[in-house]
Amino acid sequence: MKTHYYLGWFNNFFPDKLGRVLQEDITDRKSLVMISSNPLFYEDDGATERSWLDQAGILFDEYHLINYRVQKEDAQTLIQKASVIFLLGGNTVKQNEFLVEYELSDWIKNSSAIVMGASAGAINMSAKWLCSKNFGYNVETSSVYEGVGLDDFSILSHFDLENNMALVQEELSTLSEEMNVYASNKDCAVRIKEDKIDILGQVYLISHSKIQKMDETL
Repeated sequence: MKTHYYLGWFNNFFPDKLGRVLQEDITDRKSLVMISSNPLFYEDDGATERSWLDQAGILFDEYHLINYRVQKEDAQTLIQKASVIFLLGGNTVKQNEFLVEYELSDWIKNSSAIVMGASAGAINMSAKWLCSKNFGYNVETSSVYEGVGLDDFSILSHFDLENNMALVQEELSTLSEEMNVYASNKDCAVRIKEDKIDILGQVYLISHSKIQKMDETL
């Protein structure tokens, strides 16, 4: 039974509703495996994301961080044995390159673990995502990246939607003709459990160039 959490960013901790459903979903708590979004910067250790889980009372027997200090084969083994895989927030492009270099996507897809991602991590969990300077990336030309592809949609996570709705709709118009795009800001979550989608916070669906606010279900 696949369970995927596409998270925004939380300035404090998980909202109570999110903490409760995570408590219910995460029953196996042997090993949390975190995947860095800046794998050369070893101080980027996922402390913030881990604090959210700690605050929600979700503690694990073992904690592992995958970055360039971990050998490729060891990283793949850690993912294979993980209870929960958490793609950390930060640098979306560097994390994407790291996932490709370490050939982690298939291991993540084939894992029975619950998979979570925050901000950059959520974006990289999705099937495809748009790298555009209008979304804060240091690029001149926009391009579409392949994500892990856990679910057949795109995510724009942790972006200032409220003040940029027209820009977001225009930027994502082409991609939204190919697949659904879910756009969210802070304190949001999209949960996929089996084939059911649940929404927490202000999440918008962009489909065939049209944008609509999703109803909260969590």
